[in-house]
Amino acid sequence: MFESKRCTINTFQKSDYVDVKKLYVDREVRKFLGGVRQEDSIEAALDEMLKINDNSFYWVVREKHMDTFIGLVSLDPHHDGTYLEVSYQFLPNWWGKGYATEVVQLVIDYGLNELNLPKIVAETQTVNTSSCKLLERLGMELEKTISRFGAEQAIYSITSSN
Repeated sequence: MFESKRCTINTFQKSDYVDVKKLYVDREVRKFLGGVRQEDSIEAALDEMLKINDNSFYWVVREKHMDTFIGLVSLDPHHDGTYLEVSYQFLPNWWGKGYATEVVQLVIDYGLNELNLPKIVAETQTVNTSSCKLLERLGMELEKTISRFGAEQAIYSITSSN
């Protein structure tokens, strides 16, 4: 569906279950996302992501040349329900190399320019400084901090320039 300089980004399919499960059982990936998920919880989450919905988009990210699984990126309704939220999970060996920046930028551009969304939000724990810096680098601005899931969360947003 999308292609960046180094990645392909395709709609999540049932054939991606094995790769995407790696994200849900990785302690480092799940450190700021509520911890490692149990098998039945993972299956339910993946099944939900397969359901076609005008308001929810889930994409698998792979390294372009080797077709190696890197992570998952999505646009789906934020907990507050008003705007779509960009979310991302990447396997640790791909961290710090610019892949998330490259992919999340494409998804934000898609949401604002192709889907004509007036605003996109992102939520991350304030202690997840890498994620906060990534969102700020992409032009998202801190709107507020709240307490949710037993931790302080930073809510970022970016609006369409149209």
